[in-house]
Amino acid sequence: MTRTFYQKIIIVSFLLAVSSVSLAQQSVKNGFVKTSGGKLYYEVAGKGEPLVMIHGGQMDRRIWDEQFALFAKNYKVIRYDVRGYGKTGAPTKVYSNVEELAELLRFLKIEKTYLVGLSLGGGISIDFALEHPEAVKGLILSAPGLSGYKYEQNEYGIIEAARDEGEAKATELWLKNPYMATAMENPAIENRIRRLCLENAFNWLTNPYLERPIKPPAIGRLAEIETPVLLIIGDKDVPDMQKIADKITADVKDVRKEVLAGAGHIANMEKPDEFNLLVLGFLKDRKINEQ
Repeated sequence: MTRTFYQKIIIVSFLLAVSSVSLAQQSVKNGFVKTSGGKLYYEVAGKGEPLVMIHGGQMDRRIWDEQFALFAKNYKVIRYDVRGYGKTGAPTKVYSNVEELAELLRFLKIEKTYLVGLSLGGGISIDFALEHPEAVKGLILSAPGLSGYKYEQNEYGIIEAARDEGEAKATELWLKNPYMATAMENPAIENRIRRLCLENAFNWLTNPYLERPIKPPAIGRLAEIETPVLLIIGDKDVPDMQKIADKITADVKDVRKEVLAGAGHIANMEKPDEFNLLVLGFLKDRKINEQ
């Protein structure tokens, strides 16, 4: 490792230390924006370059609690609840996650932004970058989904449990799923994960056919992505996520892959200090390269 690398670690670690403020100390703007799919709940904090955070499935915007206030010290940070999660209502008509994000950005008068996406949110980020490349400054993808990829795992049993035995049973099954196993072994976040999943368990029974995917899907279009990409994957994440990470690394022109030792699928909550260090370092490098 070079001296420059250590200097970066010291600088970013300092930023982490001085930025450790609670959400209560931040001036947070929140509300709903009317989109083609209904109303979308969002929160905004901080000033500077925009940074949009998109959560993973079966949870909501609160997965970013370890990042939201911290990053808002240096960026204008936006997080929102994807259709069917958190305070954003379930779909009642055809909608597009990509276009709802575009409508949110137009409402907030944001022309170009960084996107930070976990799992489902990573897939949305990739799709958005393909459909609206002019609006994306960089992608930070953590265990991202990938439209067009054929997943080996089937969660229909959880959907049946939600339908027949209720949301608590569906949540119990989901928390035993390999996607959630590593996070649930962490006593620091176990209860938060359980609460988030239970409060979003109604999503198991929403209509998946109402979402309009991009065509063609992202799996065959990754070479079209011109923007810089930071790809974060836990070494304990499931095989499907590892395969997607390998595919992105092979196909995207400008990608930096980082493996977090000991992390599973929800790296930003399982290893927040390491995750934050990687993201802030990537953003700092981008700013230096633009000067």
